[in-house]
Amino acid sequence: MEYRKKPVVIDAIQYLREDNIMAVQDFFGEGNGSDFVYDSEKNEYYINTLEGKMHLTSGDWIIKGVKGEFYPCKADIFEATYEPA
Repeated sequence: MEYRKKPVVIDAIQYLREDNIMAVQDFFGEGNGSDFVYDSEKNEYYINTLEGKMHLTSGDWIIKGVKGEFYPCKADIFEATYEPA
């Protein structure tokens, strides 16, 4: 049996390193600061997802899911899966 993914409108922002770090932080909003984590020793950002801590690299999209959860998505997968609403 085949299934089609239900059309869902999501919020997302592309992480572009220091170029838009303030916009990314704003995207997480108040009360979600523990979801977006900076590791000063490695100089890298991570997102605490439902599946665990995931590394964020420049160019990744950050998606806010339908239940308010956050997770990263590689740019090529994002572009193949989503289009502007």
